[in-house]
Amino acid sequence: MKSDFKFSNLLGTVYRQGNIVFSNDGKQLLSPVGNRVSVFDLINNKSFTFEYEHRKNIAAIDLNRQGTLMLSIDDDGRAILVNFKSRNVMHHFNFKEKCYQVKFSPDGKLFALATGRFLQIWKTPDVTQDRQFAPFVRYRVHAGHFQDITSLTWSQDSRFIISTSKDLTAKIWSVFSEEKDLAATTFAGHRDYVMGAFFSKDQEKIYTVSKDGAVFIWEFTAKETEEEEEDSDEEIDISKYSWRISQKHFFYANQAKVKCVTFHPASSLLVVGFTTGEFRLYELPSFTLIQQLSMGQNPINSVSINESGEWLAFGSSKLGQLLVYEWQSESYILKQQGHFDSTNSLTYSPDGSRVVTAAEDGKIKVWDVVSGFCLATFEEHTSSVTQVQFAKKGQVLFSASLDGTVRAWDLIRYRNFRVFTAAERIQFNSLAVDPSGEVVCAGSVDSFDIHVWSVQTGQLLDTLAGHEGPISCLAFSQENSILASASWDKTIRIWSIFGRSQQVEPIEVYSDVVALTIRPDGKHVAVSTLRGQITMFDIESGQQIGNIDCRKDIISGRHLEDRFTSKTSERSKFFTTIHYSFDGMAIVAGGNNNSICLYDIPNEVLLRRFMVSKNMTLNGTLEFLNSGKMTEAGSLDLIDTDGENSDLEDRIDNSLPGSRRGGDLSTRRVRAEIRVTSVQFSPTATAFAAASTEGLLIYSVNDSLLFDPFDLDMDVTPEATLEALQEKEYLNAFVMAFRLNEQYLINRIYEAIPVSEIALVSNNLPVVYLNRILLFIGGLAMESQHLEFNLIWVKSLLSSHGSYINAHKHTFSSAIRSLQRFIGRVAKDMVTINTDNKYAYQFLTSTDGTVAQEIAEMDQQEDDASVSEEDMGSASDDEEGWEGFNEKSNKLPLEEDNESSDEELI
Repeated sequence: MKSDFKFSNLLGTVYRQGNIVFSNDGKQLLSPVGNRVSVFDLINNKSFTFEYEHRKNIAAIDLNRQGTLMLSIDDDGRAILVNFKSRNVMHHFNFKEKCYQVKFSPDGKLFALATGRFLQIWKTPDVTQDRQFAPFVRYRVHAGHFQDITSLTWSQDSRFIISTSKDLTAKIWSVFSEEKDLAATTFAGHRDYVMGAFFSKDQEKIYTVSKDGAVFIWEFTAKETEEEEEDSDEEIDISKYSWRISQKHFFYANQAKVKCVTFHPASSLLVVGFTTGEFRLYELPSFTLIQQLSMGQNPINSVSINESGEWLAFGSSKLGQLLVYEWQSESYILKQQGHFDSTNSLTYSPDGSRVVTAAEDGKIKVWDVVSGFCLATFEEHTSSVTQVQFAKKGQVLFSASLDGTVRAWDLIRYRNFRVFTAAERIQFNSLAVDPSGEVVCAGSVDSFDIHVWSVQTGQLLDTLAGHEGPISCLAFSQENSILASASWDKTIRIWSIFGRSQQVEPIEVYSDVVALTIRPDGKHVAVSTLRGQITMFDIESGQQIGNIDCRKDIISGRHLEDRFTSKTSERSKFFTTIHYSFDGMAIVAGGNNNSICLYDIPNEVLLRRFMVSKNMTLNGTLEFLNSGKMTEAGSLDLIDTDGENSDLEDRIDNSLPGSRRGGDLSTRRVRAEIRVTSVQFSPTATAFAAASTEGLLIYSVNDSLLFDPFDLDMDVTPEATLEALQEKEYLNAFVMAFRLNEQYLINRIYEAIPVSEIALVSNNLPVVYLNRILLFIGGLAMESQHLEFNLIWVKSLLSSHGSYINAHKHTFSSAIRSLQRFIGRVAKDMVTINTDNKYAYQFLTSTDGTVAQEIAEMDQQEDDASVSEEDMGSASDDEEGWEGFNEKSNKLPLEEDNESSDEELI
């Protein structure tokens, strides 16, 4: 069992707060998700999340024009400089003050920072810089505003910066000291906060936008009396010129306030987002309204426009929405939204390509693991969805909810086709699906019985009675259709659903069971109890075969309102969710704490412990609290300071006091808690997912970048491999390429092997390379166009080594599932092509080659006609000769085949 799992992606959360940024080429979008940064590739339909974490939620990010450096700053002013290409953290720095915005200069040499009411200009770290120990060097500090700065804008030549502030003004600053007097200007006249100020393309005009919806256009002009005097002068006196308002425009947005604004100088496009979720596009300086649309009823917190001016990106933090809109075609490039409330359950599809999550908001979302995007959302449940489960083939999904229903979903047509209910209205909190997909079972806290339904008819088949307490969890075995149930009566029961007798002997656990999982082969069952123990039982004998004490491995952080230390806390010293690996050698566990533990079952030891989050804004992430903030009345962080905010919408509190569940955590007294509600291994055995407060965390084993010197000696070189290929020693060349583990070399050898030699190479291939070759073909075939070539390889390998693969299922599970994804895609594409071209195929096969023959005859006749035209050059002026020739040439095809119709000729 591999244990070198690493954080690879964050799903379920697309935007939290802060600003969103396009890359310079416009193909990638950077979005802050809590204390991490996610990058969405809009062209290749992929996404990834940087592995590093901030101590608080990110407030501002920016990417330099060259696309090499990314700077992210959290709410406390702590900055992290990242190499965007290699994704490595280069430097940590603390600005020691809240930062509202950061912007790299267009030339990439400097970056500007808005910290409070000060504008700071810093030098961008450079590879030629000698002072590597201090990569952040401050260049200049400007002070002139009386309140916090709201936005920054660089000029195209990187000489000037415009800053806007809550003091109702905007100011222009010079980067260079010799132009200090020229740029010392204050733009006043607005009656509300100035949200943004921008240069025009030629830098002759400046546009300022205020929160109340006013747009002022400023020009660098002189007074009229002075202009008349300057006509006679040869030299222009710059001192007589100043920035003046030339035009005033207003949005008239019906009490809506401007929340964010951006400007694209090349196309003179102004994009404005309002507090009502509406956004507008204007063309300046004419102030022509181009489009007016809405992305919902919640405020738009951030807006960005790509370099070409075609795509607009909007972020709304209230519901976690992220939107990329192409305004010219009026179409969405990307439209994503995470769960509004906390996630309750997750499940992998049988091929491992998708993850389904269920949450407190009553929604079920299907996520693509590779792209990180949500494929579908189901909203039919009217209450919290407690658990989701796939059928074995992966085309049907089942969900249980507190609204008293269990629903079945068709993932081909994306619809709800079955609703299962009990005789009385009870809330279902656990779910299990038979591997055959014929039977679905559900348990409830309100009833002590297990309800069993038929998927085909939707009728209630049976209620399994025997437990003396509420049912806490259910699980089916994947091999022999055995159902295991756990209850608050401190027992486990094993049910044979399809057997004649339902009399079972309970297995005593001596503590309340909160989580249960069955080994894939159906021989063992493991449970997690309130005492912090993971206990394993043999299903046939009912005896205990192992026990792991997890209390010492759990990191349970301290809450702000706690009067006791985390060491003496009993709140979360147990796991609420556990899951067996595919080979049954490991268990991953999570709970209402900040740790995910991976255990080795045969040795009963802890293999790895993963920290869920380092976000200090969540309760339970810190083991020790800052004693300087502790008072007799409690922590200073618990004091509500929203009433001191300067904005009215920030002072208004719409949350429910004392609410603890879901996303409504009451900003007055209760903070969000870090917890893991569900963990599950991927069927490919190379990853596992954890549903947490921060989102859906994906941990995977990435061995693509590792150099594996398997049987490597001095004779195995790329030159020797290519030489073996030229000498047609295909098997030796193929094996040597896999020994070197060079991707380009493996691709070249693989595609150079003739089709006639594939069966021979596959038959003589050593089995030690079989798993790696199957994994390689499964990954390559998803993007390769050689469908038949790849299928011949797969068929030859399975025919030659099928019995060995069947005897070592756990070793080849990942490779076989990657091949299943490829074959499923090919089958779907072939069915689509066959359906679209069915009638064309019938037409071509019914003609029996007559069409090709007639086309060839017509080409021959055209050649004969061209020869006759050269012979008749002397008679070119004779109209009768031309008419006779045309009549003759027109009759030639019809005389040769009188029976053929015009349609056949066409």
